[in-house]
Amino acid sequence: MHIRPDCAVHIYRKYPVMASRIAYVVTEDWFFTQHRLPMARAARDAGFEVHVLARLTDGASKIVREGFVPHPLSWRRRSMSPLAGAAAVAEIRSTLNRIRPGIVHNVALKPAVIGSLACLGLPDVRVVNSITGLGSAFLRRSPSGRALRTMLRLSFTLLFNREHTRILVQNPDDRAAMLAAGVCPDRIVLIPGSGVDTDLLKPLPEPPPPIRIAFVGRMLEDKGVRTLIEAHRRLRARHMAIELVLAGVPDPENPTSIPQAELEAWARTEGVTWLGYVQDIKSVWAASHIAVLPSRREGLPKSLLEAAATSRPLIATDAPGCREVVRHGETGLLVPVDQPEPLAEAIAKLAGDAGLRRRMGDAARALTVARFSSEDIGRQTVGLYKSLLVGP
Repeated sequence: MHIRPDCAVHIYRKYPVMASRIAYVVTEDWFFTQHRLPMARAARDAGFEVHVLARLTDGASKIVREGFVPHPLSWRRRSMSPLAGAAAVAEIRSTLNRIRPGIVHNVALKPAVIGSLACLGLPDVRVVNSITGLGSAFLRRSPSGRALRTMLRLSFTLLFNREHTRILVQNPDDRAAMLAAGVCPDRIVLIPGSGVDTDLLKPLPEPPPPIRIAFVGRMLEDKGVRTLIEAHRRLRARHMAIELVLAGVPDPENPTSIPQAELEAWARTEGVTWLGYVQDIKSVWAASHIAVLPSRREGLPKSLLEAAATSRPLIATDAPGCREVVRHGETGLLVPVDQPEPLAEAIAKLAGDAGLRRRMGDAARALTVARFSSEDIGRQTVGLYKSLLVGP
């Protein structure tokens, strides 16, 4: 890993104790820059000194440009080894002892558990644990999956009920899951995601035909990509000239990642385009008519919020996280999980009705501005930080 010289002085210095210093603990730098920048910017603008602990690949320079301080971690998301977990706890604790923040914000399930363990015994540290969706750990039905869920629920009870700790969830389903795991209600705060910049992402006119549906996200089975491919195949078999655009890349650290070879085979199928990673997400929605996300479970899907901000109608599964953005019959259509035929029918319905697309797209934009703007979400998040620092 290469660390720029202007980063290294921050990484290895010893910091004085400061309450208004916040340390974000995340698995990967790209996850932080893609999903948590609005939250961290709000903290910075409110006067917090922001540090980011993550596995650094190519995102360190972007973190520095934002005025944040990166600190490298050597852990990997996919590793479930107890020895690797213990090493991660020690590494994070060593870094926190050097930074000495007032708040540690662990983002996602693995950092929430390991980061909370690293904070045990650190004086005057307030802990926020963001549960950004319960993911594959809570979707697997195998014996190992059930054992992992049992272990996680025990960890939640022991770690998340501690004084000066808050659990930040993004949807009511995840709040219910935390309650069922034994987390006290007064420890749980619901703030829907990191928000979306509704000034940057403005309503876009529909492109000309043919009708184009777009999926934006990691290429994972848990995101419903295979179900979407099958639904599109059925529509083409009915001689409906609907095009499918996939924007995103595989995630080898996730056990449900779609193999590269399978993605390349799909891209050779008539009517399917795989773009890979797209930097300018507006370009995807400018060229598409409908946003589709047939995921099995989400925290609060950023891709749907971005599509909604550009006034695109939405199709998603009736699953946690998705139904917070997709109001059935209002902002879009909800379909059952892992069922290609209802998904194909929903796509056909919106594809065939320009007026319905326009009404749902306008409603999706209005909902995003009212509930999910990054400015409003940032204000709520900073309010949580400040409430922890002043105490009850």
